[in-house]
Amino acid sequence: MASPDHPRKQLIINAMVLMSPSGPSPGLWRHPADTSPEFHDVHHWANLAKTLEAAKFHGIFIADTIGGYEIYKGPRNFAPSISAGAQFPNIEPLSVISAMAAATESINFSVTVTTTYEQPYHLARRLSTVDHMSRGRLGWNIVTGYLDSAARNLGYTEQPSHDERYVIAEEYMDVMYKLMESSWRDDAVVYDREKGVFSDPTRVREINHVGKYYSVPGPHICNPSLQRTPVLLQAGTSKAGKSFAAKHAEAVFVSGHSPEMLAQNIADIRSMAQSEFGRDPQNVKFLALVCPIIGRTEKEAHEKHREFIGLGSKEGALALFGGWTGIDLSKYGDDEELRYVESNGIRSIVEGWSKACPGVEKWTKVTLAEQIVVGGLCATIVGTTQQVANELERWVKVADLDGFNFSYAVKPGTYTEIAELLLPELRLRGVFWDDYTVKGGTYRENFYGVKGENGLPADHPGAKFRWKAGVDAADHPIPDS
Repeated sequence: MASPDHPRKQLIINAMVLMSPSGPSPGLWRHPADTSPEFHDVHHWANLAKTLEAAKFHGIFIADTIGGYEIYKGPRNFAPSISAGAQFPNIEPLSVISAMAAATESINFSVTVTTTYEQPYHLARRLSTVDHMSRGRLGWNIVTGYLDSAARNLGYTEQPSHDERYVIAEEYMDVMYKLMESSWRDDAVVYDREKGVFSDPTRVREINHVGKYYSVPGPHICNPSLQRTPVLLQAGTSKAGKSFAAKHAEAVFVSGHSPEMLAQNIADIRSMAQSEFGRDPQNVKFLALVCPIIGRTEKEAHEKHREFIGLGSKEGALALFGGWTGIDLSKYGDDEELRYVESNGIRSIVEGWSKACPGVEKWTKVTLAEQIVVGGLCATIVGTTQQVANELERWVKVADLDGFNFSYAVKPGTYTEIAELLLPELRLRGVFWDDYTVKGGTYRENFYGVKGENGLPADHPGAKFRWKAGVDAADHPIPDS
């Protein structure tokens, strides 16, 4: 219940997509209303961006992976994912954002790029370029990678260990802040036509970073974009991931089968952000991944859900599960109850799912696949508009969420239903905006709801790197991390 001291939150709403034929719902490209097989057509993405902007979605989050899923029926067996189109093929997402931005005015775009396999100097250039091209509407979902199939194609025999990937990521962020915030002064570009000076060379400097993993002298080859550093997003909730999020993330993407599963991680990260890094904990926003299946009646919603399960690819779902968890379920029989297998990992996963879905009598790899096949590894909320909205509000209250990334069963159908049915209901409840706070504004302006809020917040650890206009280089040496 809202009160003057605790008003209802204005929710941040994103659409989560992948540049793949199946996205999060393997096999549902077969649905006659699904256009996902057009994932390689730029008009498909421009039209989706226009549709979502008309509905006033805050942003489009493009998830990504640069390796295929090979665990199920493995080792190194890509056939199930290839056959189902289960995030295979999967094309590079940063390339399409300029086209989506050109077709729209205010909607924002965030893209997943790993710190483990790309040099920071190169990525800083790519991100700055797209932030320029989108007029400051770019966000970066920072990941450290999780697939050995990607590592093998990028010069490794296997991934670095989990915690080492986060150590690498810490130095990576240090380099990125130096390049995007400290290499150019805010007023370095002068456009002096009379003197023939485009940028003042005394206001551009090398960063001369030398560390354990990277040696980057600089300077950054791109002049500052509207945001300098794109909005920073992150999704890890391991011990190392939570510490990284508490320091760097402006938004954290979380996923679980119930809000009760998310609440402690969210509380931990907010607390760490304040106690360890001096940040306002409310400046770290949390968005949960959910897949709504909406019907005009409860019966219609459940019939639609059953139809999706019937069309989806169970093999594709199990291929995705293998990639996400490292567990090959092909060794178990279709009717074998997974609660009692020898794997602690499987039992833990099934226990979590069973708490969120108490109506499932027997958890087998088939019933597990049926949960995954609609929306992926997230909660699926099935019901009428009012029922779905009630459940979303419960999630916000229980887990202290700030919004949602909406996954999809079919594209654009799921998002059309959200736009036409769910968002109007959320507006009636006073928890979703009527329009962008700053029309044509940057990601940060509409994310924080403050006109002119383009750069990293003052309490963000990256803000100290910014070389401001009028400040001599000697008076602002490049900070240490």
